[in-house]
Amino acid sequence: MAKIRVSYEYSEAEDKSIRLGLFLIACGILSLFILGFCWLSPTLQSLQSKPANCTVVSVLRPEEMFECVFTCGADCKGTSLYPCLQIFVNNSESNSVALLHFDEQQLVLNPKCSYVPPCERDNQKNRDSVLRWEDYFTKEVSSQSFTCFFNQQRRPDDVLWRRSHDTSVLLHCVLWPMVSLLLGTLIVLLTVCARSLAVRAEALQKRKCSYEVCQDLGDVASDHQGNKAEPLATNSDPELSTASRTLPLFAVPVRRRDREH
Repeated sequence: MAKIRVSYEYSEAEDKSIRLGLFLIACGILSLFILGFCWLSPTLQSLQSKPANCTVVSVLRPEEMFECVFTCGADCKGTSLYPCLQIFVNNSESNSVALLHFDEQQLVLNPKCSYVPPCERDNQKNRDSVLRWEDYFTKEVSSQSFTCFFNQQRRPDDVLWRRSHDTSVLLHCVLWPMVSLLLGTLIVLLTVCARSLAVRAEALQKRKCSYEVCQDLGDVASDHQGNKAEPLATNSDPELSTASRTLPLFAVPVRRRDREH
């Protein structure tokens, strides 16, 4: 029996689906690495800070001024000054005095001050922003306990007013790359499975057609042989058949010489 050949080539739509799936897989892997280095590592470090109860001990504003960089357009940059504000609190975790910072970013930007204002070109605006923060802690939070975040291993002398990253950042860093990766994998698998089923269906259809063709050819050959043998059996010797029909029952055959004499 001849081997049935089936085409395994993908159609244009299937080829585009596979390319789309591979593109989504590549995007998922790449975004997972990028977000892992840019956001996941700082988020995990931020989540290591434990919550604690803090109370304000003192609020100081030294005379030292610090520079900040402001932008006023695409090619416009400059520096301005802002006063330093230091807020010391009592940490319930270590039962010691620590310097309060707004978040991790400001702690890295200026570890000497508790608050870094949004940089403006006008120095007075920067000063007013720092004074509002000073008034808030002096008048409203001075006698109250509030929640702060403390990391004994990294910075035992500093506490944070709030975290820069929370669990939602961690969720987004893992969720969207995994969604892209799984969606691309699903598209590729469904396309390959659909093509495989189509190939099997085509092979079965060809086998069925070849079997029916062979059966029809066999029937035609048997009918042709039967039709050819029937005339041979009926018309093999027509003279004998006619003679047998015309001779009498008790007729004696006579030789040709006797008939001539």
